[in-house]
Amino acid sequence: MKQLLQINLLLLTLGSVGNLYAHAVVTDHSLKIEQPKANQAKKVELTFNSKIELGLSQVYLVSKGDKHTLLTISKGVKQGNVVVDIPPLSLGEYALRYKIFAADGHLTEDLIHFSVTP
Repeated sequence: MKQLLQINLLLLTLGSVGNLYAHAVVTDHSLKIEQPKANQAKKVELTFNSKIELGLSQVYLVSKGDKHTLLTISKGVKQGNVVVDIPPLSLGEYALRYKIFAADGHLTEDLIHFSVTP
């Protein structure tokens, strides 16, 4: 009886550990390949490890002085891809702050830093 209880507890624990990894995590982004050029609009693609609820998700441009500007996002070609429209920017350091809802309802928030080059 005691051994059966231990096995059941182990199975419950293993089942709940799987839920910890249900968040949408960025697995790749196009800023790794090419940084935005000064005074040119750019589309940045973010790739997540799960389906995204686009209507509940937001991406902000963070600029000097911790100024946040909501950006337009759209669905990418592949599942889990989000395309972010970045407006023309001056030279400098910026970040994308995203609040992404996975299709399973989990919220993920993080920053991606980037530079605008000449």
